[in-house]
Order: sequence, then structure tokens, then C-alpha cells
Amino acid sequence: MSAPESGAPGAAGAAGRAVGGTSAPAGTSLPAGIGAQQGGAPPALSGVSSGARAGRTDKPTLAVWKFASCDGCQLTLLDCEEALLPLAGAVQIAYFLEATRATVEGPYDLSIIEGSITTPHDVERIAQIRARSRFMVSIGACATAGGIQALRNFANVDEFMAIVYATPAYISTLRESTPPSAHVRIDYELQGCPPNPDQLLDVIAAFLQQRRPAIAADSVCMECKRRGNVCVMVAHGTPCLGPNTHAGCGALCPTYHRGCYGCFGPMETPNTASLAGWLHGHGQGNHELVRLYRSIYAGSPRFRAESEARAQESGRARGGERSR
Repeated sequence: MSAPESGAPGAAGAAGRAVGGTSAPAGTSLPAGIGAQQGGAPPALSGVSSGARAGRTDKPTLAVWKFASCDGCQLTLLDCEEALLPLAGAVQIAYFLEATRATVEGPYDLSIIEGSITTPHDVERIAQIRARSRFMVSIGACATAGGIQALRNFANVDEFMAIVYATPAYISTLRESTPPSAHVRIDYELQGCPPNPDQLLDVIAAFLQQRRPAIAADSVCMECKRRGNVCVMVAHGTPCLGPNTHAGCGALCPTYHRGCYGCFGPMETPNTASLAGWLHGHGQGNHELVRLYRSIYAGSPRFRAESEARAQESGRARGGERSR
């Protein structure tokens, strides 16, 4: 990928989005930064004094939390290896069970969230973490759109449980898989399955340096152009979500003559109706278009809306055929 240059100005697009609440528009300005108290002291914990706590240092505290996910986003951070050394020197890793069993009691300056909210317990837990965190960043498809498990949002979960579990009564789950932003205020969202490691490090550094993350709002098409790729849609008629998908993967699939399947989620202003119309006019049926938009980012509002529109059109077409 052509990663954004460090410190370069960049608009916060769909893959790098400031979220000032559960439905704030893209482009909301980021908070002042880690270490600077904004609007008073950080949230106090119940039963915990605001004084010194065992194991704490003067460095900003970083916590990484897992919800319903595959751990791939946390592994992306660990896989940065040598690039992690400066980060480890700049922050105190207070809670990161994927990396260490040692923990430090909150509150935390920055909490990074991986995974979607799928159980009543998750709802309670994300609220508790929000109360302990000055700033909160969601990373990855699960934490920004509900993940692949958001496919349950289009079906009957009770039927799934009856088929999979011998005693469904023991299962406690929600009907839908949703991102943390549906339940608490999220200060920034970084898309990708998994997220781009350079972008992930830049987001963390941005909070430390009191600046806006330098995440450009390009689509995968722009990455294809930078790499000199021949468009797989134009040249071969291959279905591709590149025009609707946020950059960050380096156009990996089109580089190997495969269509993009949207693993970085919708770009800032995706024209899904136009792309779906073009694909439909070049031989893709509505059923195939539903499957195309119902993948890793099926739960994102723009992809979900397009898939539902195509599903309705497909249903009307089938109904018309039966009436003949």
C-alpha cells in the first residue's frame, strides 16, 4: 500500500473516521490529545481514588480490549514488531491481554477496541470501559460495522441457535451484531479487516501528538492507479467493490486480478447504487449483488442499504416470474 506520509494532512474518511457520539458525521474534529485533560479530569472509577495507583507511571496509559472478533486486529498491532519499540517507550501498556498478563488499574488515556457487541454482557462491559477511558478508538471491521458476524442481522438468530446448540436456553445473545459506536461514544474509527498497520500506528501516534490522524479518504481505485494496475472491471468484467471501498489494503486483490470484496469497508461517499447498476448491466444478477455487499462489512449502513435494496428487487423479480 502507499501509506499516508507521517504528518501529512489527510481527511478522515470511512476507514479513518472521527465519531463524536453514536451518529456524528465524518470530519468531526478529534479531541485535544492524550495527556491533556479536556473538560476536566478523566472519568473517575467507582471505588478508585484519583491519586497514584499501583504500577502506574507518568506516561499516557494504553489499553486494548477484545469483544466478538478473531484477534486479528490485535495481532496487527503486535506484528508491527520493531515499530512498536518507540510506542512502548511513549506509553504505558496498561491492559493488553494478547501481549501480556500484567495489567494496571484504570482509568486509561486511550482505549483501543477490537470486536463487535453481540451479548448483553458486552453492552455492560463496553459502557464500563467507556467510563474508564478518556479517549476510545474502534479498529477493524467488527468494531466499526459489526464484522462478518453481522450477517446474523439479516436472519433469525433463534433459528441459528436451535440448529447449532443442543440447549439453546443456555445461550445469551443479541439479535444483531453491532459496533461499539451503537452503544457508547467512540472518538475515532479505523476500518479494515485487519486494519493497515501503518494507519493503526499513525492513529495511536496522533493521539499522543495531539493531532489529527493522517488517513486519506481515497478509494481502492486510487490505489490501483498508483500501482499501475489495469482495472479488472473494465478489462475482464470482474465484479469489484473497489470504487466503493476505502483504501488501505494496497489494492491487494486487484493486483492479482481478483475483484475487491470490500474488506476495508465503504469509503467516505460511496455511490453504491451506481456501481451496483453498472455491475447489474454487465451480467451480475441481484442475488450476486446481495452476496457482494453482504460480506465482511455487511453491517455498514451504506453496504447494508444497497444489499437490502437489491434483495427487495430480487424478491419482486421472483414474484413476477411466479405470477406469469
